[in-house]
Amino acid sequence: METPTVRWRRLLPQTPGRWAAAVAALAVLVGGGTWTAVADDGPPAVQREDRMLRPGGVPIDTSYFTAEGSGKRPAVLIGHGFGGSKNDVRAQAEKLAADGYAVLTWSARGFGGSGGAISLNDPGGEVKDVSGLIDWLAERPEVELDKKGDPRVGLTGASYGGAVSLLAAGHDQRVDAIAPVITYWNLADALFPDGVFKKLWAGIFVTSGGGCEKFEKRLCEMYERVAVSGKPDPAAVKLLTERSPSAVADRIKVPSLLLQGQSDSLFPLGHADAMQKAISANGAPVSVDWISGGHDGGDNETARVEGRVGSWFDRYLKEETGTDTGPAFRVTRTGGIDSTDGAALKRGASSDTYPGLRSGGRELPLRAGTTTSAENGTGTGTATAAKSAGSTETFRNPAGSAPPAISAVPGVGGGLSQLSSLGVGLSLDFPGQFGRFESAPLATPVHVTGTPTVRVTVKATEGRDAVLFGKVYDVSPDGRQQVLPSQLVAPYRITPDQQGKPIELALPAVDHEFDAGHRMRLVFSATDLGYASPAEPATYTVTADGPLTVPTAPAVTTAAATLPWWTWGLPAAALVIAAALLLTARRRTATPAPDLELTDVPLQITGLSKKYAKSVDRYAVRELSFRVEKGQVLGLLGPNGAGKTTTLRMLMGLITPDEGEIRVFGQAIRPGAPVLSRVGAFVEGAGFLPHLSGRANLDLYWQATGRPAEDAHIEEALEIAGLGDALARAVRTYSQGMRQRLAIAQAMLGMPDLLILDEPTNGLDPPQIREMRDVMIRYAAGGRTVIVSSHLLSEVEQSCTHLVVMDRGRLVQAGPVAEITGSGDVILVTTAEEVSEPLAEKVASLSGIGSAIRLDDGRGLLVRLDGATTSRLVADLVRLDVPVTGVGPHRRLEDAFLTLISGGAA
Repeated sequence: METPTVRWRRLLPQTPGRWAAAVAALAVLVGGGTWTAVADDGPPAVQREDRMLRPGGVPIDTSYFTAEGSGKRPAVLIGHGFGGSKNDVRAQAEKLAADGYAVLTWSARGFGGSGGAISLNDPGGEVKDVSGLIDWLAERPEVELDKKGDPRVGLTGASYGGAVSLLAAGHDQRVDAIAPVITYWNLADALFPDGVFKKLWAGIFVTSGGGCEKFEKRLCEMYERVAVSGKPDPAAVKLLTERSPSAVADRIKVPSLLLQGQSDSLFPLGHADAMQKAISANGAPVSVDWISGGHDGGDNETARVEGRVGSWFDRYLKEETGTDTGPAFRVTRTGGIDSTDGAALKRGASSDTYPGLRSGGRELPLRAGTTTSAENGTGTGTATAAKSAGSTETFRNPAGSAPPAISAVPGVGGGLSQLSSLGVGLSLDFPGQFGRFESAPLATPVHVTGTPTVRVTVKATEGRDAVLFGKVYDVSPDGRQQVLPSQLVAPYRITPDQQGKPIELALPAVDHEFDAGHRMRLVFSATDLGYASPAEPATYTVTADGPLTVPTAPAVTTAAATLPWWTWGLPAAALVIAAALLLTARRRTATPAPDLELTDVPLQITGLSKKYAKSVDRYAVRELSFRVEKGQVLGLLGPNGAGKTTTLRMLMGLITPDEGEIRVFGQAIRPGAPVLSRVGAFVEGAGFLPHLSGRANLDLYWQATGRPAEDAHIEEALEIAGLGDALARAVRTYSQGMRQRLAIAQAMLGMPDLLILDEPTNGLDPPQIREMRDVMIRYAAGGRTVIVSSHLLSEVEQSCTHLVVMDRGRLVQAGPVAEITGSGDVILVTTAEEVSEPLAEKVASLSGIGSAIRLDDGRGLLVRLDGATTSRLVADLVRLDVPVTGVGPHRRLEDAFLTLISGGAA
């Protein structure tokens, strides 16, 4: 089943767990500091085990993730997208492992380090591999079992990985929950919708797989056959259908979270609709979520999606019945532009029941119309009036089906589709190659959620198939601007036996707001860039036999638009302050008396411990003690999960220790403690009013504290921060470095005696980092104290005087920087003349010397001691006539840090 080689690596999670990420950023205006609640450090370190398994006889490259701690836990399998590998889902795997799951990722056949040919989730190939991986999980001692050989297991993954999640649930009854993302229900319907070949996406599909030769032979032959003919044959449809989740529709009976992309011309929303109908008919819980992005690009809402997937598994794998898994239906809607960065604003809409694609149909009468270049996006001309007689349009399919109309362009359409409600889009129809039908101007706004439909009669010349592409545009009142919602088009193949009689056609499923005064324009084009059209020229006639019916999904309600933060921020801050004062009053009798011996000591931490929420034996911080003196710049170091942020939150009075105490200038720290007025803090992500100047933001902040203006020392803080003339400019014009310095200036207001900076150099370039270093040094030069938490070891080495190194919640070492970096076994020998290579080799061969390496300029050596003493080394160098000018310890902070957190093994 597996190779004997197993590699273990200790991972340092880059982001906190989902429970910590939910902590809101809360600005509490007290004293002279900026108080912001931030997420705790991540849970204990996650371990990754890489090994090659052979679940179906083919080598499959896997990674297994588990967090420290004992006890049984559910398992999760995460599949990757087509053309990718297990490395693409590593971050999600680490998060789920940190949240208490055993997580297995793998590279599918033909991808990454795995062997075999790509067989597109063949039940006897990739799906069989998944069952073998579940077998392997069942043997792991830490994995929770429902019964022998049956682990508690869920599957998730995007696109290709989402499809195998559905297929595994249909083929293996041990699967307990699934959360497929932007995937397909029937691959034949995706690549051959209504019998039309989706040539652009099919070509991308094959290319991203590494070329036709990387696929199973039957699949390669099928693709080449269809690509040449331009039309799928029954054998091709049958082959792809057999490898699709729809083939096992009646056997998928597990809780299913279906997340589908609105910006997706590859696997459109109709696939999730088909999944929902089939799985819910089997009696399983199902929720549907239409995310903003998709295969065409745009925002895939990764953090929100992964959070919802985690909650789904918490409910159905961990069986935490109180977990909120979200509504039965949710859709992300776009509306408005963020004035600070130009990004589209998003908000959710939801319903307690799934509305389907045709809920709340509203009928809009249509009339045929002629088209000019101005109205179809070609750029010139003027709009003409719609024809008043008849509801029939005639147009041609050009020879060779070129030039083709343009709707979605993979990787381009998604970003534009998010802005469709704002009048931005990409579409092009060529005159003479399409017909249009229009509604009257809308008296009121209409929000379409689902699939519009229309009844039409189609005829083609010479008994040919009519291949058409339908879409609904949003047209401005003057007719000069049209937007194609989500850049989507629906293809139709209408055979001769279907022609000459009314048929109902479904348009693309979208979620889009049509404003009052706008019109809906139904267009049928003979060509489209993404699809194969007949090469033979033909004339098509389309008659609208009825109205355009648009679904409005009345049960779906949109969340209220988010108000500017200042409309609620200041009242909220007042409430927080009032609550803090009340809490302080209630606890005042329990506050320890001041320690007069520590009156001049900025900070002393003694026996500090804090457990993770809902844990009896897992500590974020444990028995931590250290002391900080005046004038020091103290660097707080440690890998992610070491407990740094938890320590800072306790120091700022935002959370309460389980054990131990923190004293600032002799005063015990409690929420709302008066001594906190002597503490200033900067936590990454400080918010400012973008339309106000930097100076106005600082003035407004200080006014909110209620303290006298003369106590602000704004000029002194600004001089240290070095903001210069930028103070007069609006904050929205600031660079990231300027925003960081403004945030630190805000923390400096009142010139607090103790300044706490959490990752102050995040997002800054090297010159900005150097400026930030100077700010910290200048601030401490006046006898004040700075504590800085940072992951940039080189900067800490240059700016800090002292260090506290933490690992897994405990203190590893504390002391002056020079003392910590100078305790290594590498000696720097400088020389008056260049040391030759033969002489360096002689030094390296001395007894008790591990190695001797020439410096880049040749004028010295880096000598690693391996038993010898420094005095003995000097004596040997003199004996060898080495022109020594200096001898001293040499070790970078990075070397010391890695040695400390690895217990001396580095």
